[in-house]
Amino acid sequence: GKSTLVNLILRLYDPIQGRVLLDGIDIRKFKVEELRQIVAYVPQTPLLFNATIEDNIKVGKPEASHAEIIKAAKQAQAHEFIIEKANGYNTIISERGISLSGGQRQRISIARAFLKDAPILILDEATSSLDNPSDMEIKATLKELSKGRTTIMIAHRLSSLNADDLRLILDKGEIKGFGTHETLLNNCELYKKLNSSNEIWNT
Repeated sequence: GKSTLVNLILRLYDPIQGRVLLDGIDIRKFKVEELRQIVAYVPQTPLLFNATIEDNIKVGKPEASHAEIIKAAKQAQAHEFIIEKANGYNTIISERGISLSGGQRQRISIARAFLKDAPILILDEATSSLDNPSDMEIKATLKELSKGRTTIMIAHRLSSLNADDLRLILDKGEIKGFGTHETLLNNCELYKKLNSSNEIWNT
């Protein structure tokens, strides 16, 4: 359900039934390149290229200055490990970033989103590969980044969400609940069951 939802928003494919609306407009009326320009997507498994770290960060904004790239990297808690590399931002990483740790790959992916500064932000388990201190630091910055824009966060841990976030519960492709944590506890039996069992689940 969650992957399908993201793919529909990004127009990797179009719905067979129904519509996906952006500001009341069917997204099929947008050119694909125009739509993706206004969306920043941080996937669970970052897609990195055999290029420099700097080139990997500026994928969504090729015209970005070096100063802008450094700022985005600092926001994503990536700057410190980058400058420790022999060639810093000019360090060439291997295909899919296998020469980096999982957390480092994810930080580069998050830095891309900070740099792109798009009005729609999709975070698919964006901090799942990070240690707890980095996770907490980036969440604080992501909260700031999310202000004034639509943010869709997919998470397996309730702690990843704020109490006032709206939550969408999907079960076998159907929406079972939508609302704040308190609203869902009072009105959605599936949410109540999952919350009380402390299971790891899709949010």
